[in-house]
Amino acid sequence: MKLGLIKSNFPNERRLPLLPKDIHKFENAIFIESGFGSDLDIDDAAYWNAGCTILSRPEIFAECDAIFSLKIIQPTDYKLIRPNQIIIGWTHPLGSGKDFMKTQAILKNLYVLDLDNRRPTMFYQGKSYPSKIIPRNYIYQNSFYAGYAGTLHALLNYGLLPDNDNSVAILGAGNTAQGAFHAVSKMTPTVRMFTRRTMPEFKEPLPEYSIVINGIEVGDEAEPIMTLAEQAQLKKGSLIIDIAADAGNAIEGNHFTTVDQPIYQENGLYYYTLPNTPIFAYRNISKVLSKQFSHYIFKEDLTRLIDEINE
Repeated sequence: MKLGLIKSNFPNERRLPLLPKDIHKFENAIFIESGFGSDLDIDDAAYWNAGCTILSRPEIFAECDAIFSLKIIQPTDYKLIRPNQIIIGWTHPLGSGKDFMKTQAILKNLYVLDLDNRRPTMFYQGKSYPSKIIPRNYIYQNSFYAGYAGTLHALLNYGLLPDNDNSVAILGAGNTAQGAFHAVSKMTPTVRMFTRRTMPEFKEPLPEYSIVINGIEVGDEAEPIMTLAEQAQLKKGSLIIDIAADAGNAIEGNHFTTVDQPIYQENGLYYYTLPNTPIFAYRNISKVLSKQFSHYIFKEDLTRLIDEINE
């Protein structure tokens, strides 16, 4: 099958899903958009020497059976998508990709493989088919770096590297929370991790914490991890880092921030709720993504992904 990889035009995205060194005995013919590797200083010639065909972006869409875009395809490319193509990447069909599913996937009979780390799933004509080929947690390092790099980015923009004078609480014990702990624990021993089960222990001495890092995602149908009343108990000038980027849900009332303005102040507190923080370690993460995607996605014939939903 012909698989085309396009360079993501999602804002600030610089991770690469495929490096030339990982291209070995692929069953699919690989087509690469010209300039694909520029963010990592990889010339088109390196992909050509690895056996890929280099084409322009429109030519990729016109030629290939499947299109890989690391982040969701943007509306500027909708006109290029052909009926019956396979679309692969972080497509977020139930979240930010709802419009794509409605205006493109259903109408053009697309097979949409969402590479969510916790539940890789194929979506086709309004139905979902959890993948048996791609295991859960197959790119957990991406979430780890989200916590690690995002926490460092938040602290530097806040203007503080924690020391013994700062008490830090990390909420959660998943990959993202572990990344945050890895970052902070190198600076100060005054850091504690709390799970949902031990949350009462965190909330009892709230005024003691000057930095709270949330790594728990609850969505819009669950109770917040920290209510507005609980946030008000923190000392003035405290920083809340929502590294799970679950804006308005886990941390009640907070909203997304941007790379240009990563922190805002409200009611005497500072908030960081920046999505897509792995971009700050894109060189590290590209190596992980390339290795794992090559093994589970790129190497074997992509028809097996379609066959899986017909079983």
